[in-house]
Amino acid sequence: MDVDLRDLELLEALDRHTTLTAAAQHLYLSQPALSQRLIRLEERLGTPLFERRGRRLIANRAGQRMLRAAHRALAEVRAATHEICRTAAGRTRPVRLASQCAGTYQWLPPVVRAFRQRMPGVEVLVEHLPDGEVIPALLAGDLDLALACKLDVAMERLRLQRLFDDELVAVVSTNHPWAGRAVVRAEDFVDVHLLLSDAYDQSRSPTVALPIPARARPARLTTAPITTELLIETIASGDSVSVLPTWTVAPYLTSHGVVTVPVEGAEQHRTWYCATRHGQLPEAVETFAGLLAGSVATYGSEG
Repeated sequence: MDVDLRDLELLEALDRHTTLTAAAQHLYLSQPALSQRLIRLEERLGTPLFERRGRRLIANRAGQRMLRAAHRALAEVRAATHEICRTAAGRTRPVRLASQCAGTYQWLPPVVRAFRQRMPGVEVLVEHLPDGEVIPALLAGDLDLALACKLDVAMERLRLQRLFDDELVAVVSTNHPWAGRAVVRAEDFVDVHLLLSDAYDQSRSPTVALPIPARARPARLTTAPITTELLIETIASGDSVSVLPTWTVAPYLTSHGVVTVPVEGAEQHRTWYCATRHGQLPEAVETFAGLLAGSVATYGSEG
């Protein structure tokens, strides 16, 4: 085999940090050492894996294929290692979960607190996966449950518990020209700077559709690996706009100087589900799913 775990960790670090310097710091290596490891890997595979765009390294088609394998393999090895260590110590297997909207984990702390009261000693592991890999990971047994809103035919093989409905809305500062408007339409985006998380990076494959009307053409689009709170603060202090689910932005409306505006167009309304595999679920998974449903159901009534 021409690829080992260190190679997969290298690919994961480059994908996450996009530059040799940042990836090297993450892996506690020098930049020249990391560069040489990448060169040797590409030589063994017989093809380049990344393209240079300024200082950034962007995975090409071969690199994207290797990254998909790396994410799955590393997640499996980490989960297996963690599970074996816990089992050896006489502990219970953790509950493993992921969400198709990775920036929306504000629901997690109260659910985990309630879960620990019910089942002390059982750990909760949050896996950070690309949206398109969440359902395959659940079907493969790499996750115990998933928070999902993007339905596809594979989900027919899962048990779905409807949680709540939400809506994608424009988020702007209280001083923005859109503030106070009843609705914004596709043509209104022509003059704006749209700021989104890097989940919407259009250079990635597969591409995630932008959360705006199909005919909308923003004057400028920026995607960045940014937390929800930092994104909100950036919006509040400038003229850029974002589009977020109502349940994501709700905690910030009273304290961060932003407001929401409905966006006219299809695909703005979504239904969220708790997805689990069919069959008898472990007690810990069943308990966590019940607490999750009871907690996040309030988002639908608040939206």
